[in-house]
Amino acid sequence: MTLLVISPDFISHYSPLAVIAGSAKLVGQRVIIATGMNMAPHVHAAGFEWVSLQLSQQSNDGIASKDVAIRRFLNATHGGPIATLRCQALDREKDLLWQPEHVARQIAQLCDQINPDNILLDHVSFGSTLGVYATGRSFTTLVPGHPSQLPVGNERYGIPSIWPSCMLPDLAALTRLEDITDRVTAVFTDRWNTALFSIAPNMRPVRDAFRVHGDQVLYNSLEQYHATERSEHLPMNHQFIGPLIRGEPLTPSYRRWLDQKDSRPIVYVALGSFLSHRTDVLTNLSVALQQVVVRVAMAIGSTPISIFEPLPRGWLLAPRLPQVALLHACDIIIHHGGNNSVQEALGMGVRQIVLPFSTDQFANAADLERAGQATVVSPNHISPRALAQIIREVMTFPRPQSITPLSATALASKIIDPHCMIS
Repeated sequence: MTLLVISPDFISHYSPLAVIAGSAKLVGQRVIIATGMNMAPHVHAAGFEWVSLQLSQQSNDGIASKDVAIRRFLNATHGGPIATLRCQALDREKDLLWQPEHVARQIAQLCDQINPDNILLDHVSFGSTLGVYATGRSFTTLVPGHPSQLPVGNERYGIPSIWPSCMLPDLAALTRLEDITDRVTAVFTDRWNTALFSIAPNMRPVRDAFRVHGDQVLYNSLEQYHATERSEHLPMNHQFIGPLIRGEPLTPSYRRWLDQKDSRPIVYVALGSFLSHRTDVLTNLSVALQQVVVRVAMAIGSTPISIFEPLPRGWLLAPRLPQVALLHACDIIIHHGGNNSVQEALGMGVRQIVLPFSTDQFANAADLERAGQATVVSPNHISPRALAQIIREVMTFPRPQSITPLSATALASKIIDPHCMIS
């Protein structure tokens, strides 16, 4: 049996796909990963076969450079959720399908050469979906983020289906955002269908390109935290398989840091590769945490460490940190609501403080808030003093029960021979 995994050249998207791929490899399947150059070392380290496939101009191995698009996005985050989602919606008109005909033809060639028994795709890699859909082959879709990244019912791609209580949007502003999103969806779908006709003229066009998925849909989420009102609208053949937590070794230097004779609780801070550029938020967190009796491990991305100096005793700051390896020993994680961080914290039973900025982070935060699994804070509207008080309060909460991930055998069994369909 051969599993072909098509992954964007982004570590946050590759990681959950690799967990599933690893389970398939453990039960004896041949695993081939088609992705970009930045992920190649990760693919080889995991023992998979790698083939080169460029799906976009961008890539990200954990630290993002501040290019024009990221600067525009970061500026929007200062304006709050609606401004950010509006910026992201407008960018979708041109950014989500990079050279679609070329990518689709490359995927078709790969499929012909490999002739895989199963194909696993990342839902938000829309060029991947287009390419495999055009071949007429069956495939499985992984939704790597919040389940609403695959819209159902009356949902719109790019607008949260639910909101955390501290960030409820103005209804008039939300209506204007919906109008923009509807226009962008129409433009994007027209472009998707145009590319489809060019490479597979006998295939029928789709009504909404953001809703195209394989016969089976896998959610990197836990069903018990999913909003029940969405359940009746989910694809017929779906399964919640989260948390998908990658293995990560703890190197001797980090082990020594953890093993220090220091009884203070440990707080882990990470805002993701893009949002680590929000130096103002990281600085506020640093000031707040210095008012609490804790040790801190903070991933600061490309933010200069000099901004935080002199470092308090026992603090660990670095551009990137082994989050999975360190979380086992942490008492709280403060993060942006990205789904990998959400699932890792749930899987390891770590208290969560979520500062959502964009995309599906608001929906993730709302789910956690509703389930009593996180405290949600608006990143643009809190003082260090107030944040320090929240950290103290969260520290008194019982530690959540950890969620045991699916075994390799159980996870591998979720990959089937799907038949393409549209919802």
